Amino acid sequence: MGSLNKVLLIGNLGKDPEIRNLENGATVAHFSIATTEYYKDKSGNRQDQTEWHNIVAWRNLAELSEKYLKKGMQVHIEGRIKSRNWEDKEGKKHYQTEILADDIIFLDKMENSKGSSKTFPVATESKQGGDLPF
Repeated sequence: MGSLNKVLLIGNLGKDPEIRNLENGATVAHFSIATTEYYKDKSGNRQDQTEWHNIVAWRNLAELSEKYLKKGMQVHIEGRIKSRNWEDKEGKKHYQTEILADDIIFLDKMENSKGSSKTFPVATESKQGGDLPF
């Protein structure tokens, strides 16, 4: 039997995506989202527990993220976990766990100039080079 590396997250962007255009022409976006769980402690008081997730989107997803995502927006991310490590110039080891996005669903509504709103469509890595269908 094989294995599965799949992540589903719904959260809010902590800041606008950071975009880089690489020498090979690929575009990459980095952003973080927060997910919050709520529970009651022994005294019955509500407690919040927030987890931050580093998201990496490539190519078309990066371009759509740059165009549409803003700090505070709610998104649904589907992807896979990728861990990496490196050593800096001073010899210190660094570790990073990221979510490589395969699909992004923009959950907030966008408003047009006439004041009406509609839901964003799904953006997927498989829609290479295409525009959003609206």
